[in-house]
Amino acid sequence: MPRLALYALVVCALAVTAAVVSFVQGSFLGVVWVLLAGLSSNMAWYYLRRAKAEKAAAAAESQTR
Repeated sequence: MPRLALYALVVCALAVTAAVVSFVQGSFLGVVWVLLAGLSSNMAWYYLRRAKAEKAAAAAESQTR
């Protein structure tokens, strides 16, 4: 797993935890945490897909040689 994807997943998990804590305490600041969780989740998917595409491109290039 790419390092940036792993960091994004960690941020996502922490943001979800912070959102739950905020909503349990009655604060609507949890909405910001939910948005941050969504953003970091999308970043994780992007980095995973990019690494997969780069790996496939490298494999295709090595086969053509």
